[in-house]
Order: sequence, then C-alpha cells, then structure tokens
Amino acid sequence: MLRIIQFIRSLIFLLVMVAATVIWAPISMLFAFLPYNQRYYITSRWNVFIIWAAKVICGIHYQTKGFENFPDAPVILLSKHQSAWETIFLLMATPRPLVFVFKKEITYIPFFGWAISLLRMIPIDRSKGKDAFAQVVVHGKKRLADGQWIIMFPEGTRIAVGKKGNYKGGGARLAVETNTPVVPIALNSGECWPKNSFIKKPGIVTVSVGKPISPEGYNPVELMQQVENWIEAEMRVISPDVYPQEHS
Repeated sequence: MLRIIQFIRSLIFLLVMVAATVIWAPISMLFAFLPYNQRYYITSRWNVFIIWAAKVICGIHYQTKGFENFPDAPVILLSKHQSAWETIFLLMATPRPLVFVFKKEITYIPFFGWAISLLRMIPIDRSKGKDAFAQVVVHGKKRLADGQWIIMFPEGTRIAVGKKGNYKGGGARLAVETNTPVVPIALNSGECWPKNSFIKKPGIVTVSVGKPISPEGYNPVELMQQVENWIEAEMRVISPDVYPQEHS
C-alpha cells in the first residue's frame, strides 16, 4: 500500500513538474531582455517551486549545514551528485548566481533547455576532448569575473546511495588555472530521489557545505584529493546508516 501511495504522489509530482516547465520556460524567455541578475531571479523561481512541490507532494524536505562557509568571493563548487534534486536546489539556494558545466545537448531539450540558455551556463562538446576543457577555462574565467559561481560534479554522473564514483579532475584543474578556491558539498538526495527511479520517497535531504579550499600549493590531483576526502568523510556523517562501518 505504501508503494502505491508513493507511486501516485510521484506521478502527480511529475505532472506538476512538466506543467510548470511548459508554463515557466516561455515566461522566462519573455524576460530575456532584462539584465542578467533579474533574468536569473525570474528563471530560478521555477526551481523554488519544484523544490516546494517535492516537499508538499512527495514529502522531500531538506536541511542545510555549513552554509556560512560560502564566501563572499568567487568560488567553484564541487558537489556530490546522487540525484536531479541538487541540480534544482543548489541553483536557487546559493548566495550568488550559479553556472553549471554540462553537455551542450541539454540546451536542445524543449522548454527546459531553452530556459537555462538564458543563464550563462557553460555547455561543452565532449567530443572535442582537450579543446572542450580549454573552452571551459575561457568561459569560466569570464563567469567568475562577472560574479557568478561555477558548479561541477567531480564524479561526472549521479552515483547510487552509499557508493563512490571516480572523482575526475576537471573542477580542480579549473580552480588551479583560475586560482579560485573550491567549496566541497556533500548531500544525500538519493535517499529520497533515487537515481533512475520514478518513485520519490519522503525524507530529509541534508546538504552540507565545507570550508573553501585554496588551490595555492596544490596541483589538480592533490586538490581533488582534498575535495574527495572531505566529501566522502562527510557523507558518512550525514548518511551513517548507508555506509559500511569501518573497523580499526
């Protein structure tokens, strides 16, 4: 019976999200002539609504930890990635406009892709290899100079609850090349909004923000190791029941 209720709630939520996207994308594009910060605010109201709808319909609440660690300065956020939830939440919750580095194909998605094209994101063509990262550096420097923050998911894809992906060095390389501190983020959204699952489960998502880490004195590999160490240790703090106990 519980499974049936969760299915019905998840279906309602999906329909609400689709409807909100179809309605809000054209509204956002109507305001494309406004200055960037105003466009960002208007477009991100979709994110606010979706997080609210997930709470009301599916019972997905959230709590934050360490948000005081966000500096009033340019940073690159390097976050755990378990779900679509954090891509929606972080864009609305960070104190500065957030720029995602993502596959350019996402901009082709009707309504959703069109709307995020207004937000100075950094689309990449992965088929171009090293040239793709060079473009990330060029655009990244501009975004950071303009006051936006950049977010990347070092594991590259959504990782199942309790698992660890292969941390890739792109975010750390960008930090070293731009001399920008990184801020690690741990979260357990997959416990409520699992990867590749239609069913959304009620619960509380914890979003934990670490202290900024300066790239000075580190090469990209060393810097990413610092990020990985903090995130994976913090995951065991916020989700102690899903990680195997380590005995000395």
